[in-house]
Amino acid sequence: MLARRRFKSFAIAPPYGGGWLSTEAEFNVVEDWLVTDLAAARSVFACDDSMDIDQLKYFQSVAETKSFTESATRMNLSQPALSRSIQRLEEEFGQPFFERKPRSVELTDAGLLFQRSATQILRILEDTRAEITDDGETGKIRIGAIPTIAPYFLPNLLKQFSNAFPRSQLIVHENTTDELLKRIKQGEIDLAILAEPISEKYVEVKPLMEEELCLLLPPDHPLCDKDRISMKDVEEEPFVMLDEAHCLSENIHSFCRQRSFLPVAVERANQLATVQELVSLSHGISMIPDMARRLDRSKRRVYKSFVSPRPTRRIVCVTNPYRFQSRLFAEFRDRLCEYSKNF
Repeated sequence: MLARRRFKSFAIAPPYGGGWLSTEAEFNVVEDWLVTDLAAARSVFACDDSMDIDQLKYFQSVAETKSFTESATRMNLSQPALSRSIQRLEEEFGQPFFERKPRSVELTDAGLLFQRSATQILRILEDTRAEITDDGETGKIRIGAIPTIAPYFLPNLLKQFSNAFPRSQLIVHENTTDELLKRIKQGEIDLAILAEPISEKYVEVKPLMEEELCLLLPPDHPLCDKDRISMKDVEEEPFVMLDEAHCLSENIHSFCRQRSFLPVAVERANQLATVQELVSLSHGISMIPDMARRLDRSKRRVYKSFVSPRPTRRIVCVTNPYRFQSRLFAEFRDRLCEYSKNF
């Protein structure tokens, strides 16, 4: 019988809400899930004793890059050797895992099934290795952040943490909310700093701070001379906004909807710096996070605050409670929360 303990080291979120297992029924659900998970792991290795962890890593790399050439470079392996390794894997299972195309490869149905088990095995091994070697001083922390947060919020925090823990390795991944949540669930990053709303299940969301969204104006705009600006003052204004893939656009739309209007986006951009420059050239107005305003030294644009109720966004820290969390990670998370209070 499996020991009664809190399951935090496994890669797949079980069908319960997390926390301590308080009843026999709860434990049985988790135990059934783990038995199924480990059975899948054993089935992958049962086919042939020659299979090893490296083969799983090679397979995962090709599945991610969709390229034998790129994967060979990434894994520091010759392409013929990589191809032979994948071919042996396919021969052992009697199924092709990849559909070879002239310029890329795609996973077959069998490949998708194998990828699921391979991912589980590699994550369990990664968590186990991290748990065994955890000394609270060394290790890698993979941090995700959306582009409207990362360059403005993270640099000083990372510097402070690196000074305190010089043997730590901090890796930052910038991407959209949807992509970072996917990576959190897959175990590819340890935490993500995002803006609400977060609708994903099986993740832990911890509020960090509430941030004001400032009005950004060209220097010759009539509103620059107005002391008290309300949302009603900008209802008819053309907006320059980020692409809809960025959650900041939804934050702005949501607040405007509460004021019974929708902003008209005359131009969109993929980077906040581009939005700022377009506003400087009188393409329209925009709403910008306060953390971006603080670092903007340009005199070619003007920032103003709205009267209450001011538009805001809530910044949160998202983690996967079912992955092993090292002492170094816990220290970073605690410092992140403290840093947010004083930001």
